Amino acid sequence: MINTDTYTLVDNQNSELAFKLYKFESLRHFDHIQRLNYYSIIWIQSGSGTAQIETEKYTYAGDHIFACSPYQPFMFDANTDTRGFVINFHPNFFCIHKHHSEIACDGVFFNNVYQYPYITISDAECETLSWIVSEMKKDIEENSLAISEAILSYLKLFLINCSRIKKRNYPEIPVKQEDAPEKFIVQQLKNYIENNFRSLHSTKDYAALLHMTPNALTKLVKATSNKTPSALIAERIIIEAKRELYLSDKSVEEIALELGYDDPFYFSRFFKKQTNISPSIYRKTVVYNKAAGLQ
Repeated sequence: MINTDTYTLVDNQNSELAFKLYKFESLRHFDHIQRLNYYSIIWIQSGSGTAQIETEKYTYAGDHIFACSPYQPFMFDANTDTRGFVINFHPNFFCIHKHHSEIACDGVFFNNVYQYPYITISDAECETLSWIVSEMKKDIEENSLAISEAILSYLKLFLINCSRIKKRNYPEIPVKQEDAPEKFIVQQLKNYIENNFRSLHSTKDYAALLHMTPNALTKLVKATSNKTPSALIAERIIIEAKRELYLSDKSVEEIALELGYDDPFYFSRFFKKQTNISPSIYRKTVVYNKAAGLQ
């Protein structure tokens, strides 16, 4: 079950692979777009290069930890030898949405469309996270009593620490209109999206709330955040759609209606355009397809 520097855990309830921790000496296996059906935490401990998450590119050097949700496209282009760890866990084993009240990482460490999808860690933080990883490895190696519960506890502890680091790295600082009018408008847009994404879906809708023309809003947002208003709106809708597909047994039609789409076929096309997979296949693969496991 355990190869050199690879540690796996099988879910006792369904006998499928649920958790995997492994060390890498190269990122060659991530040099093309990945769309995996589980959560991926990529801890870069040494080396430098570029990470592409969705359509955005980020440079890394040294201690960076990237967080990717199921079916979120990502890849790495290393400039130098890159070493580190990968932690994979399937939503069937641990769903961050369902356990948000315990770990508070949904919308912080994962699924935050407004901030970078990574954290940088200090030496002290590295020591803490390294200890958690070593305890995970030790428990799996020794096949300890109640191993699934132990790994879940360590995984929660790892995610809690990452969320705290993310909040320290990117504190929510109120933006005043007189200090930075462009950033103030973007923050207003994000607030409006958060409060209205179930009913308002177009740039025109939000431009009206901000008393701007759609073209002016698009230019301002793209210059400030390198994304269009329509992209921010779509990302927020998709996060909520995925959450419902994870946690509820609502039909795709019901989810579409709750998100403001009277036509479920239009909603399915919109979802597939954003994620490259239909809502029904997404649910089947991520939530119900036990045979998929972790590759």
